[in-house]
Amino acid sequence: MNIQPVPAFEPPYLMAVFSNVRTPDESGYPETHLRMDEVVRENPGFLGYESARTPGGLGITVAYFRDQESLTAWREDLEHQAAMKHGRAHWYESYTLHVATVERSHGFVRDDG
Repeated sequence: MNIQPVPAFEPPYLMAVFSNVRTPDESGYPETHLRMDEVVRENPGFLGYESARTPGGLGITVAYFRDQESLTAWREDLEHQAAMKHGRAHWYESYTLHVATVERSHGFVRDDG
């Protein structure tokens, strides 16, 4: 498996950082996660996301959007709103969301060839 971070894009663009602690309730979560992945990728301003979870249970997802309009479209998507409501009721003990403008972006990929 060739895992790579989301590539650097020409700034400015937006990032939404969703940090969370989950409940033990997994019912429906994997299916909803896959569906939200499909839905967000239909957004023309969506640039990608990265996600990780610590052994202690803290999860962090950073999603990148070209502009405020595309981030707003994601926030206002009806399927996403239903998933957020269900998440607050069942899947999350707590979460925070931080939105910021990316002002600088660059990357590196090792070329062992």
